Amino acid sequence: MMGRMALADDDSRNSTPSTDLSTRTAPEPPAAALTAAPAAPPGPGAASPAGPRWLLGLVAAGMVIAALNLRPAISGLGPLLEEVRRGLHMNGTVAGLLTSVPSLCFAVFGGLAPRLARRRGPATVVLGGMVAIALGLALRPLAGGTTAFLAATALALAGIAVSNVLMPVVVKHWFPDRVGSMTGLYSMALALGTAGAAAVTVPMTDALGGSWRVGLGAWALLAAVAVVPWAVISRGRSDRAPGAQSAPETVPGQPGEQAATGLRITKSPTAWALGVFFGLQASAAYITMGWLPQIFRDAGVSASAAGVMLAVTMGMGVPLSFVLPKLAARMRHQGPLVFALGVCGLVGYAGLWFAPAAGAWVWALVLGVSNCAFPLALTMIGMRSRSHTGVVKLSAFAQSTGYLISIPGPLLVGSLHDVSGGWHLPLLLMAALMLAQMATGLLAGRDRVIEEGR
Repeated sequence: MMGRMALADDDSRNSTPSTDLSTRTAPEPPAAALTAAPAAPPGPGAASPAGPRWLLGLVAAGMVIAALNLRPAISGLGPLLEEVRRGLHMNGTVAGLLTSVPSLCFAVFGGLAPRLARRRGPATVVLGGMVAIALGLALRPLAGGTTAFLAATALALAGIAVSNVLMPVVVKHWFPDRVGSMTGLYSMALALGTAGAAAVTVPMTDALGGSWRVGLGAWALLAAVAVVPWAVISRGRSDRAPGAQSAPETVPGQPGEQAATGLRITKSPTAWALGVFFGLQASAAYITMGWLPQIFRDAGVSASAAGVMLAVTMGMGVPLSFVLPKLAARMRHQGPLVFALGVCGLVGYAGLWFAPAAGAWVWALVLGVSNCAFPLALTMIGMRSRSHTGVVKLSAFAQSTGYLISIPGPLLVGSLHDVSGGWHLPLLLMAALMLAQMATGLLAGRDRVIEEGR
């Protein structure tokens, strides 16, 4: 199940690496296994685009609206974190926990998605996910204390987790001949929702009276809108077992498939390097998403401007998520890209140390570039195996390991801020984590495949 979950989660968060890898000039492009099955004409029992054209249009629209809802619960909280902390009497450690909860929920609840999809159909589960997001976001402003706030947040994140995993399943079921374009469509919508929530939350809160409760709760309306198309889609007869597959079937004759079948992934140094690299880049992303606005605000930047800067940081992923995988797929060693992204992160942290307000826009931009280590990590997962079975195993291992590694980072940043009363100590931790990310990324980027036991 973890293999299915992790591969689906790869595709759901950024599918461009798998499609872009098809341009690799090496004899056996690893991503071929990921793209060949959906693109092939459907056979008996395979997923096929069922239903009239209007239904396919509704599915496409539903995917976009759903993707817009997969990050506002996280990125919309950062700009208002100070108000939430005051309103709920929340200390820095608990506030840091809020930025660590997404990783935990993605690891825990995302694993339930394939099993639920096999029983109920993917569209029905996505519908349930949208309902959970709407309820969680609606209940969060009503919380009278930290525990209730965390519980409501976890409910919303559970809906995000299962929907996140099942988006590529929906694509493969209804659009098997347009996997690349449709996954690109919802990936762009996901990035837009991330950046948009960061930019709009504070102005929207001010326009609605200035209460953080109203500002955060307003995002429940967008989730409620997403419920409508999925309620219609889930009633269709095509939402059954064929679309519940979370990964294409193994191709027995594919090179490396036999070696990958008996592979012990925990024996591979490359797999461990990728898992740690994935976790460190995820930790850096969640630290940025949760704490960057507060760093700017403490330096004298207004709340609305801090939100817009976070939106700029998150928005950098829209164009770069298309460029980086193509570039990485043409390189035998992705180490130079890892190094370049890491240097951008270190420059951003140095700027936040010495001139957080004066160069705020510059630091937001370079940190946005650094955050694009995520699509690079997904690309390397596809390139470090010759076979579909190997990619599934590597993806499951790297993501499950990575999510666990990413949990403490944001929590430690909040704790260190409370202890020191400033941001210098947290920035030192962030820089140390970035150096570790660069080191493990250089190892993971070497031209090796796990089937060779390396």
